[in-house]
Formats: sequence, structure tokens, C-alpha cells
Amino acid sequence: MKYSKFTILALLGAIIFLSSCNNDSDNTDETDDPSSAAKTPTSAFDEFNSDSVTISYDGDNITIESNGVPNHTSPYWPETEPLHIEAVVATRLTPGRIGGNRNYSLTVDAAPELAMTSTATGLGAIGIAVTGAPIFNDLEGNNRPIEEMIVETFDYAGAHNGPSGYHYHIESSDVPENTTLSFDDEKLIGIMADGFLLYGRREMDGSYPTDLDASGGHYGATQHSDGEEFYHYHIINEFYFGSVIALFAGNLQGTPNSVM
Repeated sequence: MKYSKFTILALLGAIIFLSSCNNDSDNTDETDDPSSAAKTPTSAFDEFNSDSVTISYDGDNITIESNGVPNHTSPYWPETEPLHIEAVVATRLTPGRIGGNRNYSLTVDAAPELAMTSTATGLGAIGIAVTGAPIFNDLEGNNRPIEEMIVETFDYAGAHNGPSGYHYHIESSDVPENTTLSFDDEKLIGIMADGFLLYGRREMDGSYPTDLDASGGHYGATQHSDGEEFYHYHIINEFYFGSVIALFAGNLQGTPNSVM
């Protein structure tokens, strides 16, 4: 069967139109896909303790460097230091005191993405808090879960001293001495080794998030993102021993980087 020139031109036009529609549809899907990477809001880094933490930007990377020295009071400060206080939560202290700079460095992607598979955290630093001290998971030496005997050593900041220095395991306490750290609120806690930010238990409006994944992560806006939704973690609102809450007890959902 023969077709006229006009019929052929009409068919070609229809094909081009349909192809264009399909391409537009694909582009819309990509734009609306919540798994696409969103940049970490840089205003969040204004929350970090500038006396201990340095933030630098290099192309697509952000580097967080810290000397590990917090900017709040603790019984773990030597008695000669102005930030030393008597213990108000801990019933006993681990050996060692805050002091002697311990350098930590973490380089992350400015737009971290979720990995195909999550990664379990290990002993040692898994993130850096806004205070400059490192964040640890819910395990102690020999990969033992936090036990009541260990909880007794945490100061009101949820930290104690160890072979690697002063570090946090649990959420801070609601005591008068706590004037800066997050307790049951929306404050920024720090940044994890996969580049995702960690916030307190609540959303900006004071509610508890209801769509968190197993690691406490979800897509949403924060006080730092100017309404843009991006993936970030929250402290999960679950108690150990009926009294303390781990800062981070799940797997990292992004690609982990080393806290050196």
C-alpha cells in the first residue's frame, strides 16, 4: 500500500509528538522522585561550635574538622577548668578527663544519597556533634549494648570519657545545667558519617515524626532547609532502661565515610 507525502508527514509528526510527551513525563518523574539527592543545607553548619570545629567546602565535598573539645560544662573537665562542675547525673565517672586535643576529620558529599543497602555502625566515632565531640552508637567495648552500669557513667550531656576521649552515646538530660544541648526538641545534634544530619526527637512544629525508617531517617524540611525537603535523621523516641535514649542505634542509610 502506498501512502501520500502528506500522510507520511502526518505520521512522523505524531511520532515526534508522542516521543516528546514521553520524555516530558520521564523528566517530571525524576524531578518528583524523593530519592534524588538534595544538598545538605549549609546554614546547619552555623550551629557547630566554632571554637572546636572548622567547616570547609571543596567542590561537591564538605569537610568537618574538630579537636573534640565540647563547649558545655561536665564533671569530666579537670577541676582546674572553668567548665568543670560536680556530677549532677552520673553516679560514677570513667577514667580520664576532657583535654588534650583529639583531632577528628570527616569529609562527606554535599548532596549525600541513600545507599542500596544500609551499613551497620561499629565502635568508635560515627559522627561529629555540633559541640565538636564525636557521636558513638549504642554499643560499648567488646560490642556490648549500653547497660545500666554504663549509663551510670554518663554526664548530663549523655557522654563519658573513654580510650578515644570524651564522646556522646545518649540524649542529654533535662536538668538546669543543660543550657545548650538538645533534649526532646528539634535542635540539630550533629552530622553522621554518611553525610546526613541528625536532629532531636521532634519536628519544627513540636510534633514527633511518624514516618521514620529503622534508623530514624526520613525526608522533610528542617529549620535549616528553607522549606526544602531532604533526608535527615532524628533521635528515635525509644527508651533504654526507661530513662535514657540512644542518639543513634541503627544502620547508616547512606554510604559511610571514615571519621579519621
